Amino acid sequence: MLVLIIVAALGVSSSLILRKLIVRDFGQLTEGEMEDRVYWVSAALETAFEKNQEWNREALTGDAVWALLLGIEMRVKDRRGALVMDTARALKQLSPESLQRILSSAGINVTRSHGPYASYPLFLKGEEIGRLEVRYFPHEKRALFVSRTNRFLLISALLLGGVAILSSMILARRLTRPISRLARAADSISQGNLHERIEITGSDELATLAHSFNRMTQALEKQNALRKKVSANFAHEMRTPLAIMQGQLEGMLDGLIPIERRVLESLLEEDLRLARIVGNVEELVQAEASALTLKRIRLPLKPFLESIAQRFSDAAGKKNISFSVACDDEVRVNADLERLTQIFINLVTNAVKAIDSGGTIRLSGAAEPGCCRIDVTDTGRGITEADLPLIFERFYRKESDGLGLGLPIVRELVDAHGGAIEVASQPGEGSTFTVRLPDQENLHNSP
Repeated sequence: MLVLIIVAALGVSSSLILRKLIVRDFGQLTEGEMEDRVYWVSAALETAFEKNQEWNREALTGDAVWALLLGIEMRVKDRRGALVMDTARALKQLSPESLQRILSSAGINVTRSHGPYASYPLFLKGEEIGRLEVRYFPHEKRALFVSRTNRFLLISALLLGGVAILSSMILARRLTRPISRLARAADSISQGNLHERIEITGSDELATLAHSFNRMTQALEKQNALRKKVSANFAHEMRTPLAIMQGQLEGMLDGLIPIERRVLESLLEEDLRLARIVGNVEELVQAEASALTLKRIRLPLKPFLESIAQRFSDAAGKKNISFSVACDDEVRVNADLERLTQIFINLVTNAVKAIDSGGTIRLSGAAEPGCCRIDVTDTGRGITEADLPLIFERFYRKESDGLGLGLPIVRELVDAHGGAIEVASQPGEGSTFTVRLPDQENLHNSP
């Protein structure tokens, strides 16, 4: 409201300034015209004196009436200062009908002349013959112009002020209503109600904000559901080996279970399982901090991919999986070797798990402008469209085994390199994970 009132006030102020300038220029124009009229009257009086060689009262009466029509009240004095003729005396010599007709056509009010007389000397052949004293009648048409201008500005100011106040009330209500809804929704979410959503109307910035808020709330709801699932998964993963170890140890202490190699190997297996769970969590923490400890080197990509494929030869042989590597010899990648190995071990591990039997896994690499692209393609079960947005979330898992930390670790390590990871998948046909790692040298070396 304040802003709109200020804008309206500025508009009215501009109009007042413009009106003042117009009235000032109009007044100056009028004053110039009146000065010209006085000179006309002076010239007429000097001409009449020259013609009659004296002041002729009958001629002066006509000149006074003519001056009245020009808006001038006049007095003529001779060279001794005696009054010869003035406007009031001239009007008395007119008939009432003529007087009324002259006043109506002149458009002046003879009762409203004001101010002192201005004196102008009258000359004939360089000799002063008298003096002309004048003052002006206010012109009714000019006064009407000024009064209408003032009235128009007053009405404009009132209308603009009213429109500004009314518009500000409407706009304020329209602006604060969605903001109030947003505040209530935010307060509800702060109290744990993640199902809160804002009704969206329109397509302005507030509607965009509401869209963003709803997306944020939806993401928070999914994250909260994942956290609950993670807690349950983590507790289950930890509880199972701990329960087994506790039962076996209690049985050994009670003499129910003999202390022999088989039992100790079972305890060791459960202990390793616990260590693997803790190691996965520790791996994720290290991946988050890996950006500070990267030791980048430029290494040939093809031998690296071949070494990754070689690592999985035994697992691939059990499932009759065939590996292929497609990469030019001159392709280089700028990365931390240890972290890069961890990235592709996790990706290939998931690819092996996704293939039941008799599939293929293809590792390919290529130089692109500003980056190096590496693809891991499998012909496994694929990923459903509903799962694709969630696979990089921590502890999210579709299968029963594992903690769901492999792909989050991959994403953290790729982000640490300043790169990006994408996935394309069709259920029943397989998946392709694409990793792009920045490499400025490829700006000039790539095809």
